[in-house]
Amino acid sequence: MTSTNDSSLTTAEKQTEAEDEKRNEIQTSVPSPYDFSHANTNCLSKSPGKTNSATTNASTTHSKQCRSEEVKLEVKSKLNSPAGEDNKMKFDSLFPIIGDFGRYQKRVYLLLCLPAICCAMHKLAWVFLGAKLEHRCLLPIETEATAIYNELPQNYTFNMTFPIDKDNKVDSCKRLIVDFQDHDYFAAGVPANATTKCSDQYVFDYSKYKTSARVDYNLLCDRHFMYTNAQTLFMVGILIGSILFGDLSDRYGRRPIFFLSLVLQVVFGILAGLAPEYWTFVIARMIVGSSTSGIFLVGFVIAMEMVGPSKRTFVGVVCQLFFTAGYLVTAVLAYLISDWKMLQIALSVPGLVFLSYYWFLPESVRWLLARGRKEEANAILKEVAKENNVDLSSEVLESLSDEPKATNQSASVLDLFRYRRLALRTLNIFLCWFVNSGVYYGLSLNTSNLGGNDYVNFAIAGAVEVPAYLFLLFSLNRFGRKIVLCGCMLAGGAFMSACAFLPESDDWNWVLVSFAMIGKMCITASYGVIYIFSAESFPTVVRNSGVGASSMCARVGGIVANNLLLLGELVWKPLPLLIFGAASLISGLLSLLIPETFGKRLPDTMEDGENFGTKDYDAQAEMTQMNGSEKKAADDEAS
Repeated sequence: MTSTNDSSLTTAEKQTEAEDEKRNEIQTSVPSPYDFSHANTNCLSKSPGKTNSATTNASTTHSKQCRSEEVKLEVKSKLNSPAGEDNKMKFDSLFPIIGDFGRYQKRVYLLLCLPAICCAMHKLAWVFLGAKLEHRCLLPIETEATAIYNELPQNYTFNMTFPIDKDNKVDSCKRLIVDFQDHDYFAAGVPANATTKCSDQYVFDYSKYKTSARVDYNLLCDRHFMYTNAQTLFMVGILIGSILFGDLSDRYGRRPIFFLSLVLQVVFGILAGLAPEYWTFVIARMIVGSSTSGIFLVGFVIAMEMVGPSKRTFVGVVCQLFFTAGYLVTAVLAYLISDWKMLQIALSVPGLVFLSYYWFLPESVRWLLARGRKEEANAILKEVAKENNVDLSSEVLESLSDEPKATNQSASVLDLFRYRRLALRTLNIFLCWFVNSGVYYGLSLNTSNLGGNDYVNFAIAGAVEVPAYLFLLFSLNRFGRKIVLCGCMLAGGAFMSACAFLPESDDWNWVLVSFAMIGKMCITASYGVIYIFSAESFPTVVRNSGVGASSMCARVGGIVANNLLLLGELVWKPLPLLIFGAASLISGLLSLLIPETFGKRLPDTMEDGENFGTKDYDAQAEMTQMNGSEKKAADDEAS
């Protein structure tokens, strides 16, 4: 999310505040001198200054041993302290022992990423399921069995029987009112002025596609709005699923909701391929849309909850690459399977394989601890330790505390608008989400309107996401969030806007496609940035609600973009690209007004959010950091 993939972070962010508090508690918990006297003394000495391959390996081993010693010291200090929840060990402090991203986490992470491929296929397959077949009216002198799209019976010509547009193309929905027995009319060569509709009888061009939902359900001409509504309702399903399944997974567990979503996707995906009429098909796909949110969202949350802090950015970006893989697989399947109903079933059947996860996909340890199911959590942690080849003592498990249960926050989204600067920043972030989602899905679904080969265009649109995500891995921690977000949106907007000024000819079509694909690559990168940037911009007390509201704006953007694509068919082919480009340019420039978050102390309270980015806030944050450093140095000297 891409794909995507935008709502999953909303629930994942529910862990952020609690995790920050846990790490802060661990970092400020200093064992007694007695504990240090019984610790590994090598951990208290300076590491060698020379760096070569041998010393590097030794340093790495030294670091791991010291981190384990620190955790052991924490466990000992907690157990020797008076009883109470405050003296319990927090879950995040286990990662130095079990590893941030060990073999067990890698295996489960891979398994959870694979269903994202199916989610991407369902989200993007409408390009081929509802493919546009060129068509014209069936003339009274023709029969459906013998009529050919680009040929007419002998002695009849297209310009005397159909309205012809400026591009010398036959009107798809009308024909001229003529007497086909009047040979003098055709001999005169002067077309009639009166026209009539096709009366739901058409002749199709089957050179590109053999079938389509647009044809089978007669979503043509006056019923074209029903074609647009089919994908719009699919996007509405994604919106509903992101809200519904996120809440259900918090209530009843990640694992059961993940499998419920898989079952819904398989059952209703196959039903959509067998649907005998329009509304059964649309409702079935709407449920499939909601299930994609459940699968991608819950799977992402399980993965993020079992990975240590140092690997979460990497894990979050790499997960999107599996969505891109689904993008490319869709193009291949659509090329190999010409029947759209069989294609829909083919997209759904692989979900049956993922149902086998039921026997070896674990529940989230964090969720189990939050529900007080400590025995089940400890059993999973033992499996993690065993596969990661580390020792996890019983005293560590006994000292592990329950995760804090979610409580009603005192602040809400509405509180973001009680402060002037924070309100303007919130609206700016909402606009970024709206534009990024709208442009992303708009470009993804518009590939068949660019001209050229639909399959090649679609595959290129997916392939350009790979360098976009790789760029983020190398740039976000070097140049910051704001510069990367603004630069990508401005670059993408410029290329998409330039499409409107290209000559409308086949010779220039490759330039049009190239510019649109470069724009797609840029907007994919900016879409990835806005997830992180917005989460870091909202105050802690309202971060979950803020990101959730942002995701809602993203879903609305996808719905609006789907309807804007009509302008490319009915008005002017480059018009959607021009609108997408202008929106990206405007939003990209406005994003410069959002304060940089990289390397900054993130806002906790609403007052912090209001003052975030000001000189006073930065000075206060710097002073707090200096005081913390001095305290740490004093503690080190005392120990």
